[in-house]
Amino acid sequence: MEKATSGGTDFIRAIVAEDLETGKYAGRVVTRFPPEPNGYLHIGHAKSICLNFGIALENGGGVCHLRFDDTNPCKEEDEYVESIKEDVRWLGFDWGRHLYYASDYFDRLYEWAVQLIKAGKAYVCDLSTEQIRQYRGTLTEPGRESPYRDRPAGESLELFERMRAGEFENGSRVLRAKIDMASPNLNMRDPVMYRILKVAHHRTGDKWCIYPMYDFAHGQSDSIENVTHSICTLEFEDHRPLYDWYLDQLGVYHPRQIEFARLNLTYTVLSKRRLLELVEGGHVKGWDDPRMPTISGMRRRGYTPEAIRSFCNRIGVAKTDSTVDIALLEHHVREDLNRHATRVMAVLKPLRVVIENYPEDLVEELEAVNNPEDPAMGTRKVPFSRVLYIERDDFMEEPPKKFFRLAPGREVRLRYAYFVRCVGVVRDEKTGEVAELRCTYDPETRGGDAPDGRKVKVTMHWVSATRSLQAEVRLYDHLFSGEDPGEVEEDADWKDNLNPGSLEVLDSCRVEPSLADAAPGERYQFERVGYFCVDPDSPAGKPVFNRTVALRDPWAKLRQAGK
Repeated sequence: MEKATSGGTDFIRAIVAEDLETGKYAGRVVTRFPPEPNGYLHIGHAKSICLNFGIALENGGGVCHLRFDDTNPCKEEDEYVESIKEDVRWLGFDWGRHLYYASDYFDRLYEWAVQLIKAGKAYVCDLSTEQIRQYRGTLTEPGRESPYRDRPAGESLELFERMRAGEFENGSRVLRAKIDMASPNLNMRDPVMYRILKVAHHRTGDKWCIYPMYDFAHGQSDSIENVTHSICTLEFEDHRPLYDWYLDQLGVYHPRQIEFARLNLTYTVLSKRRLLELVEGGHVKGWDDPRMPTISGMRRRGYTPEAIRSFCNRIGVAKTDSTVDIALLEHHVREDLNRHATRVMAVLKPLRVVIENYPEDLVEELEAVNNPEDPAMGTRKVPFSRVLYIERDDFMEEPPKKFFRLAPGREVRLRYAYFVRCVGVVRDEKTGEVAELRCTYDPETRGGDAPDGRKVKVTMHWVSATRSLQAEVRLYDHLFSGEDPGEVEEDADWKDNLNPGSLEVLDSCRVEPSLADAAPGERYQFERVGYFCVDPDSPAGKPVFNRTVALRDPWAKLRQAGK
């Protein structure tokens, strides 16, 4: 995997610095983030957001525009517009007064198209979409000129006006730029500038029935907004000559397009088309499903904006494609939550424990630390009673050699409480499974230490049976089983790589009573278990917690091993 530079030393920032030094744009830095409102943003977009807004923030009076590329009304919705705004704000960035839409410029784009027709640089073509594809040629063969390429400018102008007036059906005609059908760059072989789409637009309604292609709208929108550095992902590198051609032919202000490698993550699909397929096919429960790589999904899962920004800074900016291990993203999430998340105790698979020598009517309030990384977060009280719950996995009747948790005759420490020893096992009469443990406690070990100096090897978490709350816990894992979800055998479906174990729901968990008023979005560390976030769909009286990440950190182990 490629190691890229970051934090002010990457090649894009070097270009910006050089332009500032030479006064190329009179000391201005204007970037933009131009999403198409046809889906929810994902972690790949977060990289672009952090880059574009970051460069603007790093350069004094720099600004970053939020511009919606709303040139395809067939796929765009206001829902997506609002979700994109929310995601950008949540990541910590603000476009201020610089909110724009490509549709703001439809009139001017139309005028520029007319200008190119009159200059003999564009023509109306009657070839069908399939015919245009056939005439285009291949990477090794030049294209063929359309029989309509030399149509008189006046005729093309009249037809273009009639296209706008709605006289022709979808697909019957297009406006094409007249460039070079023999160009080695296929994007320069008379690309389509406008197509007929008799579809209402989410902002302009039925005003237009012809819409500009992205390549025609992109550069001109940058020019209108006086963008200085138009930063795109690498797939637009071959489009840059077309970007430049339109601006040069129109004789308007010319920003600079710069390309960088998009983000690829293991176990993750970042194709908006495929993500839409997952949503529409019912493979996930919406765009904000916590298994999705969407920003809204990560927010619901419990990821923090600080962690995502830190991750984006760490991976940096490169010129060549590479794949980042998702463990690195999870590492940054753990690091941030470790510093800021309140520690609590929760038992996911409860096993009942009765402390035989503890008074039946006594409940003690023990002091627990909220976050050892931040003493300012203080402490809280947790109730301790005669009947408790521990994790079922923390007990074995016949433990193997390296199992140090509770077992018959063995003593362990209960977090913030006492030493307890297992003295008996009660089984379910029907199934034979362990249903209850009988234990004794040492009242002299309150707080976790024995006055006689004896030691135990394990400290276990627990909750009071009478004072704890019932909760649902959703254990999320990678959505795909393979590192590269798109790697499938011939004729196989990429969705065959979906992980059937990506979600496990536990509906009989017990959590300490301090979580009774936990608000949606609040993040916690369940001690010895992992990091969790309160789901917004939690019903009254029974909170739902989404697992953000487990406690183990494979990336940190690899780093320590020098790999």
